[in-house]
Amino acid sequence: MEFYEQVEQSIRKKYRREIWLRFIQSIKDYELIKAGDRIAVCISGGKDSMCMAKCFQQLVPHSEVPFTAEYLVMDPGYNAANRRRILDNAEALHVPIHLFETKIFDIVADVEHSPCYLCARMRRGYLYKKAQELGCNKIALAHHFDDAIETVLLSMLYSGEIKTMMPKLHSAHYPGMELIRPMYLVREADIIAWRQYNGLQFIQCACRFTENCALSDGGGSKRLEMKKLIRTFRQASPPIDMNIFRSVHNVDLGAVIGWRKHGERHSFLDDYDA
Repeated sequence: MEFYEQVEQSIRKKYRREIWLRFIQSIKDYELIKAGDRIAVCISGGKDSMCMAKCFQQLVPHSEVPFTAEYLVMDPGYNAANRRRILDNAEALHVPIHLFETKIFDIVADVEHSPCYLCARMRRGYLYKKAQELGCNKIALAHHFDDAIETVLLSMLYSGEIKTMMPKLHSAHYPGMELIRPMYLVREADIIAWRQYNGLQFIQCACRFTENCALSDGGGSKRLEMKKLIRTFRQASPPIDMNIFRSVHNVDLGAVIGWRKHGERHSFLDDYDA
């Protein structure tokens, strides 16, 4: 058996419950794929996106809903070592990537306020544009369960609002395009275990601010703070992370002071005396 086949088999068998079935469940529960879709599977070079790519490769020929996939890699200005690692992994894992270059790192290098936010927005725009050129109507990003609950806590603690990372979104600037997150129910720890089991090495964030820093080495980002906070929660009570996740699926509007939808604000006072 070839190495890439062993990696694929590990998803279907050893990590069937933790990764494969949750990948499939995400797609079904949130109706992420429809017949005739052409999906640009976006690969950053990290563990999450490459795991997602391998899941898609195994789903496409066997899906009950017929669709096709393209595997898209954007180089925003990686150093030579990181770019080489991405190319080597794609070759070793038999992922047929479309690689294109941008100057995003050059553009955000001198930005003092929220460079990561600007970088993320620009990346998404370039991915939508390239996906359209390939005839795709959707882009797939590899955000997972932990990303979703971290976003809930970030919005509450630092923005004073309750907001989550949605499993799918219509693009506001690219008509007809949609973003989907098929790893939504997959936990990061299981992706890490899959990576280690197969002896795989992937890049980290790889931007010029963090390219020499591994996640385990710490750092000062707000999302890392949330990872540490959730780790503490899990030690105190393992179900807490799932309760955070379920909370945004189970909002009781009768017990909420205020909310907004499509920019319009609402209050419990609006119909309190009705």
